[in-house]
Amino acid sequence: MATDESIHKLLDGGRAADILLWKDRNLSAVVLAGATLIWFLFEVVEYNIIPLVCQIAALAMLVIFIWSNAAPLLNIAPPRIPEVIISEHAFRQIAQIIHYKLAHTVSALYDIACGKDLKKFLLVVVSLLILSEIGSSYSFTSLLYLGFLCAHTLPALYQRYEIEVDHLAARGSEDIKRFYKRIDSNFLNKIPRGPVKTKVK
Repeated sequence: MATDESIHKLLDGGRAADILLWKDRNLSAVVLAGATLIWFLFEVVEYNIIPLVCQIAALAMLVIFIWSNAAPLLNIAPPRIPEVIISEHAFRQIAQIIHYKLAHTVSALYDIACGKDLKKFLLVVVSLLILSEIGSSYSFTSLLYLGFLCAHTLPALYQRYEIEVDHLAARGSEDIKRFYKRIDSNFLNKIPRGPVKTKVK
């Protein structure tokens, strides 16, 4: 059974983990409301990204224009835009992380595709087919929002109902193992296979 600290550590700790585990409820609620608003604009209202960005930029420029010209009259400070500078080192680090994750995923999928572990191969193929079916039924924006919603709520729910979830997961795992054994004995073992060649050291 994992403790609160181990779940926090599993999520890489820091501010992101605090938000996902709802340790700061106000900030987590703001993040969820922001994501819901973005989903609503793109999926329900059917806004396109370019007009939305242009309208936000135009509104921001209008506010800055009015504020800058009204500042001397109202004796207030003119607006200052904070400079956000992302270093080259940060970009390289992000690129290296993406490259590592992508290479690891491709390597793992290649090993599974070679058929070394038939159980894992079937599980991945079925999962990909289910994802394909879900992807054809929903838009990309809705899938992104659904993924975000799961990431934003499931860790906190797991932390709260950890014992019940672990019990259900153990039962589900046993049921899946029994089902696989049945399929393996009735169908998979009857598939003819060539002789396995042993490597000469």
